[in-house]
Amino acid sequence: MNTPFTNRRQFIRQCACAALGTTSIASTIWNMRAIRAATANSLGAAAAGDFKALVCLFLYGGNDANNLIIPRDLTDYNAYAAARQGLAIPITSLLPITPATYSDGRQFGLHPSFVDAPTVAGQPNLPGLQSLFAQGKLALLSNVGTLVAPVTRAQYLSDTAALPPQLFSHNDQSVQWQTSVPDQPPRTGWGGRMADLLVSLNGAAQISMSISLAGTNTFQVGNTVFEYQMSPYGVTSLNGYSSANTKTALDNLLSLPHQNLFEAEFAKITRRSLDNAALLSTALSGVNISTFFPTNNYLADQLKMIAKMIAARNTLGMSRQVYFCAVGGYDTHGDQLTAHANLLTELNNALASFYQATVDLGVANQVTTFTASDFGRTFPVNNGAGSDHGWGNHQLVLGGAVKGGDLYGRVPALVVNGPDDTDEGRWIPTTSVDEYSATLAKWFGVNSTDMVTVFPNLSRFATPDLGFML
Repeated sequence: MNTPFTNRRQFIRQCACAALGTTSIASTIWNMRAIRAATANSLGAAAAGDFKALVCLFLYGGNDANNLIIPRDLTDYNAYAAARQGLAIPITSLLPITPATYSDGRQFGLHPSFVDAPTVAGQPNLPGLQSLFAQGKLALLSNVGTLVAPVTRAQYLSDTAALPPQLFSHNDQSVQWQTSVPDQPPRTGWGGRMADLLVSLNGAAQISMSISLAGTNTFQVGNTVFEYQMSPYGVTSLNGYSSANTKTALDNLLSLPHQNLFEAEFAKITRRSLDNAALLSTALSGVNISTFFPTNNYLADQLKMIAKMIAARNTLGMSRQVYFCAVGGYDTHGDQLTAHANLLTELNNALASFYQATVDLGVANQVTTFTASDFGRTFPVNNGAGSDHGWGNHQLVLGGAVKGGDLYGRVPALVVNGPDDTDEGRWIPTTSVDEYSATLAKWFGVNSTDMVTVFPNLSRFATPDLGFML
């Protein structure tokens, strides 16, 4: 299959995402089972006929959110600057925010990359993340992380707490984020379990509810529904299948009777894949996204294709869509300051365009985008002018149905060996991935009775709905 990459860096980043998001060969082979997933029962609370899309944006490597939400009152900023040293963002560069209800005596600002996003010459800039926060479209979730159960600093230090296995491992933590079951071997993701419950809302739609723009992932693996994988640049099919002779030969081969069960199933999957590629290509051929999206921005490429798929939802007969997109590069152990600023600029500009596209398509209230990442990073700088693997992290939730303009959860006390620290500037999460994800799932249509199916560990935590969705 041919995928056009605009540069070597883009190719490497996609490979990194695919490698980190891989679950198993089996899930890749069987992902086309999603096409027949419409026979599953729907246990969700949403009514058929409406539309909602949930977009998971995974930042592989562990985003350093200590430089995403930054204290800007002088006392706390000075403590921040002393710990971060060469990683500290100048206080004069911070973008001020005023949370609607959150107050702990500190003032906060955002990273300077979150300014209004440039467009083409002569056009006004699109609102960046600072502006979208002020407009009430962006919420900030503080100190979220993988947890088996609530943990205190005393429990952690005395080794009496149940902790997620392989706590600071990239692969293990990214998988646990996507499964929301940190104390069991990964089998399905919470996005896949949610899709299993709600898939019948899509009726007889042939394309899977779960669509990935970033390869195989754990998040979208269900018992019935698996992801349909697309390229950010269009539908992928077999090389040479557009040739009439090749198409005829392969079609004839696939239509032959097969006595061997593996051959028969392989032929069936291949046939469905080719048919759905043709269906999707036709549906997308009539879609035109007029919203400006930046070039040389791999995340923007993925989000633009998601916007196209949303625009084609009626043609495809889809009332619910679960998307997965991702970028790598967030494992910033060295030379972090510039690299991280570039990553956050990519993130800001891509999200600014995508949110505007949902406005232009008239579905801003029906599309919610949320970030996730392996873990946070250490508060102190390391010897390589970077940061090391952490735990609790801050996340972004964007959309017209978000109760934005506010901070949710609790911003940790930014003190090494303080009340929220394991012992090396790694924040102990005060909000679980389960609580964060369940709030999104409730908005998407999973009812309270079925929440335990999607989030088996949710009852261990105090707040099944964090309140950041309308």
